[in-house]
Amino acid sequence: MEEINSDIDWTQCELIEQIPGKVSGRPIVRGTRIMPDAIVDSYDLGETVEELSDSFPSLSISQINRLIEFAHARREPA
Repeated sequence: MEEINSDIDWTQCELIEQIPGKVSGRPIVRGTRIMPDAIVDSYDLGETVEELSDSFPSLSISQINRLIEFAHARREPA
């Protein structure tokens, strides 16, 4: 299955960092090993913010909402 949000440039999101050697240098949520695409893809496939919060307890609801908002604002129209 192809990643839904592979066209998102996460470098401008304040919640994201890229560290060479950590998760192969892919964008991750600052201070974690969580890839933002995993959050947004799951949301787009029907998971609620509350379910995502249960699945990723190290992220706050506001962080999850910000990732979704950031991705949706930058997504290329289908």
